Amino acid sequence: MPPRPVDVPALVSAAREGKPRAVARLISLVEDAHPALREVMAALAPHTGTAYVIGITGSPGVGKSTSTNALVAAFRARGKRVGILAVDPSSPFSGGALLGDRVRMQDHALDPEVYIRSMASRGHLGGLSWTTPQAIRVLDAAGCEVVLVETVGVGQSEVEIAGLADTTIVLLAPGMGDGIQAAKAGILEIGDVFVVNKADRDGADATVRDLRHMISLGDRTEPGLWRPPVVKTVAARGEGVADVMEALDKHQGWLDSSGTLQQRRLKRAADEIEAIALAALRARMGDLRAGHGLDDHAAAVVAGQIDPYAAADDIVAQLR
Repeated sequence: MPPRPVDVPALVSAAREGKPRAVARLISLVEDAHPALREVMAALAPHTGTAYVIGITGSPGVGKSTSTNALVAAFRARGKRVGILAVDPSSPFSGGALLGDRVRMQDHALDPEVYIRSMASRGHLGGLSWTTPQAIRVLDAAGCEVVLVETVGVGQSEVEIAGLADTTIVLLAPGMGDGIQAAKAGILEIGDVFVVNKADRDGADATVRDLRHMISLGDRTEPGLWRPPVVKTVAARGEGVADVMEALDKHQGWLDSSGTLQQRRLKRAADEIEAIALAALRARMGDLRAGHGLDDHAAAVVAGQIDPYAAADDIVAQLR
């Protein structure tokens, strides 16, 4: 069936007024790659660029959803309008996703100044969904002053959130490994603020010590560089949240004063443009395959009639 027609100006206007159904519809258009998506993004563009985007990442079980819930309460106490994008993994077998992070955020479910959206990763690697950047743009245009992006539970190398957020919080918990494990974890290289959650457990001080040691190994002597702080919290009880907010305030101030915020946002926009362009190229490659152009080249490579580089050059030439 053809997609349902969309009144884009009316929908964008309603989203700008903060109506949650309009915001939900816009994000659904993003996730479905609706034909009206380009018109939607063009209408939203003049209203974007003001939200403070915070990424929250860490291994499964460290308390990302509980910490997000506590941070939302802290931002709401300041009168900020908050948007939350909680990315859940899609099953490689059924393709479905539980989308259950909002279960832990019931404290804010009825708050009209908080918008919570669960998104499925749909097999996209890196801890995010492919459509997360566009969903952030929708929340930004809808007047969310702070956008919290909670990633899929990640391991040692899923660092895509660092390219998407203004500030990246890396959550850890005691008992998740020793100092060697900390040294291996590439995810530690992306953190702007490190939070050791569940700090009431045994081993919290050792985890903080290991983290500070790893951060010191990467220290550079240039003045004005940001050194990530390590904060202890018990998010389930709200303990330490004020210290996390203080660290976020300091990092936001440093981003502004150093010019790093503009650099990060320029890189984010460049990555988003590149991803959209590559998706368009993949779609055209699919058309070539359907027209047997790609398969013919593959057969010629297998037969030794042409090398794969020459075949690729010919394909690229057809895409121009």
